[in-house]
Amino acid sequence: MKIECIKERLSESVSKAEKIAGKNPTLPVLAGLFLEAKDNTLTIRATNLDLGISTTVPAKVIEPGQVVVPAQILSSFLNSLSKEKSITLELVDQVLKVVTSNTETSIKTLNLEDFPIVPTIADDEGFSLPAKDLVNGLKSVHYAAAVGSMKPELSSIFINYEGENLVFAATDSFRLAEKKIKVKKIPHFKYILIPQKNAGEIIRIFDSVDDDISISIHDNQIALTGGGIYLVSRIIDGVFPDYRQIIPKETTSKVVVLKQDLVTSLKTSLIFSDTFNQLHLTVSPLKKKFEIETKNSNIGQNTYAIQAAIEGEELEINVNHKYFTDCFQSIPADSVDVKFAGQARPIVIDGVGDKTFMYLVMPMNRS
Repeated sequence: MKIECIKERLSESVSKAEKIAGKNPTLPVLAGLFLEAKDNTLTIRATNLDLGISTTVPAKVIEPGQVVVPAQILSSFLNSLSKEKSITLELVDQVLKVVTSNTETSIKTLNLEDFPIVPTIADDEGFSLPAKDLVNGLKSVHYAAAVGSMKPELSSIFINYEGENLVFAATDSFRLAEKKIKVKKIPHFKYILIPQKNAGEIIRIFDSVDDDISISIHDNQIALTGGGIYLVSRIIDGVFPDYRQIIPKETTSKVVVLKQDLVTSLKTSLIFSDTFNQLHLTVSPLKKKFEIETKNSNIGQNTYAIQAAIEGEELEINVNHKYFTDCFQSIPADSVDVKFAGQARPIVIDGVGDKTFMYLVMPMNRS
């Protein structure tokens, strides 16, 4: 194998693939990148057996061939070459020679025969949507999924097709996030569960893609293709909780507040939160008062009064600081509704005038 290509294009593709490469002591080849040169294209593949990626780079192929090289070594080396424009890769006696105008490097290769196949899924009944819509949907909810739960469905992002919307949802049983993205008709799509960790990689890899991506689903796998990238992920075989049953149907108190004022108050409150990250919220329509209080016996306490429009019943309720704060990254509106349904009932947060995103957080027991 021998090729010449633009260093920047190669570095970008290697960087995307390197994050997918696995770390498995029983199968060390998973820490490698599979490089295949043919037809004026260099294809770069990586897999951790749960997620696989294939990207392509235009190249002048002098001699076609295949090789597997350590992902971290190649990626780190390419990132260190700040001034280089073109690069030559050549396989000589199972060693990859990397040559630029200023450097010549040899990288020992891994066993080519041991590298697993990155599965290819046919797109017979696939559909497409803008990459930014998929990324937006996943970004809006993925933080609400459980990390390392014994219940795989709680460690997943639920994607469902309802009417004109692709609905993204995630819950760890303490909070819930739901985002609706309007899409074209998808006749063959029902629902899927994508592992939370894999969803994070999908966000990272497709975040800079401006094109549409095509999506195909088959045999508990989903394939995403777009922007010169092919990504395949395992999907969970399970049933997502019927979360709409826990959304309160009535509101007893409501606070409308500028999002930035609320975010600023929460940053201050965090300094004085206790080991349970507890926020004490006071809603007082009669006194026109919305306050957030935190106290820590080792540090002190803070009460932050926020200007807000308040209506409904008097209420005091405790909530986890992190769970309460996480959702504001998903709300583009300048003002937010914070809706209460009673003392021990869930709190619902959404953007004023925005019906596409909803966040629910369970209260904490008072202590």
